[in-house]
Amino acid sequence: MGSSGAASARERAMRTLYDEQASPLYTYVVRLLGGDRHRAEDVVQETLLRCWRTQDVGGSEPSRRWLFRVARNIVIDEYRLRMARPREVDGTAWLDELLAKPDGVDRMLSSMILKDAIRGLSPKHREVLYEIYYTGRSTREAALVLGVPPGTVKSRLHHAVRALRTALSIEETADEEVGGKPDWVYPSAA
Repeated sequence: MGSSGAASARERAMRTLYDEQASPLYTYVVRLLGGDRHRAEDVVQETLLRCWRTQDVGGSEPSRRWLFRVARNIVIDEYRLRMARPREVDGTAWLDELLAKPDGVDRMLSSMILKDAIRGLSPKHREVLYEIYYTGRSTREAALVLGVPPGTVKSRLHHAVRALRTALSIEETADEEVGGKPDWVYPSAA
């Protein structure tokens, strides 16, 4: 047999090996990798490639045990490599991490916006909000403290909360606009 005959015999042996061993090897590697099918495909391919390079596939078939050990070693080597070097990131991953970390600025800005919105309420609405949300009184207790009927407390509370929601949603809309502040923020001098 010439060199082309030996090569084709080796290719046939490799195909046979793949047909017989790839499926159980893949199942084993998927379990090792916790269900990561894409990495498992890569590991199986690398395992069979190493077998093709190092074993005399045409002469004797490598044992399943040897293939599984090679696959396991590849998984372990990849894990060690990932742990030994810094995590790879794309150009924006650091920005996402930075924005995800609470730094107190958002909380401070939110409290400033809320404070301004509360200042925009009438004194009667602020009193009701204070009694209900700050002191934790019930509607009936707040009505006694304020000297008004419970229905008035409920009505004022409803209108105060609605006004706050409106003010806060307008503030968010203004922040999202690209062209700067809307006209209502800076009244025209006309």
